Amino acid sequence: MPSRAATVVTLFSILIAGQAMGFDLEAHRGGRALLPENSLPAFANALSMGVDTLELDVGVTADGEVVISHERGLNPDLARSAGGAYITPPGAPLVKLRLDEIRTFDVGQIRPDSAYAKQFPDQRAVPGTRIPTLSELFALVRKSGNSRVRFNIETKIDPNRPDETLDPQAFVTKLLGLIETEGFSDRVMIQSFDWRTLQLVQQQTPKIPTVYLTLQRGSGQTVAPDKATNWTAGFSPADHGASLPRTIKAAGGAIWSPYFGDVTAAFISEAHGLGLRVVVWTVNKREDMARMIELGVDGIISDRPDLLRAVAGEKGIALPAGTPVEP
Repeated sequence: MPSRAATVVTLFSILIAGQAMGFDLEAHRGGRALLPENSLPAFANALSMGVDTLELDVGVTADGEVVISHERGLNPDLARSAGGAYITPPGAPLVKLRLDEIRTFDVGQIRPDSAYAKQFPDQRAVPGTRIPTLSELFALVRKSGNSRVRFNIETKIDPNRPDETLDPQAFVTKLLGLIETEGFSDRVMIQSFDWRTLQLVQQQTPKIPTVYLTLQRGSGQTVAPDKATNWTAGFSPADHGASLPRTIKAAGGAIWSPYFGDVTAAFISEAHGLGLRVVVWTVNKREDMARMIELGVDGIISDRPDLLRAVAGEKGIALPAGTPVEP
């Protein structure tokens, strides 16, 4: 017969699992189809409309500040100097710039003639927007009064470009230290294509769920069916029955986050059988959102959280309440 302590732990685990069972509506980079990506205006907009999770990316500056940026360096399609001119590529790595230097660049409007601008023609520009720190995002959420929204934080590390970021250990230590200091450890997930960082998170802070990002196609492929790659921290599907979900389970992951075009009903069923949640990226079309929900995914990451709310509502999914806030 289990001890009282064991029973309490089991009940607590069931409670936590129950809280995690709902559909996860995630605003990708804060909802970059609507407002400048990874910016306080975008995150404020997502909080105001109501999402379950703010998805974002982080890097570390030369003076040790954790900043929110999808790129490892300044993005020439976003960053304008004080004189108003967009920077010339390639942008300097964030790890080689101090925060005060990064703050001089305006990232509130996409370069008009770029492919990025064509991808998101309806994004509302917010001139004067600066790259924020992770601490500033946490402060915004406190200001909103939202005690429920979670954070899906991606470590922007490329194992093939080690000179453009801190090493994985230093990066993870800096990030986890800030999250702990800010008091958000119970509302954070850490995701990455670079599974080395996820292994370190699991070792240092096991209570934080890890999200294993994968891409199985094209030039950006990060996983292979028959071998480990530079991205997978030595883990190979060949050692786990050629199964990607089984590989992620063996690596200690809590959530599998594949590109939505790689997903099949069989993959989702297998992942669920292993106890993994499946949260797909990045889904922006109504028909794709509906199809993913019908396949049984546990969440969707989208540049269009407004559209995702509409589709999820039509499918009978309970929608998170908004907490209006200004950046």
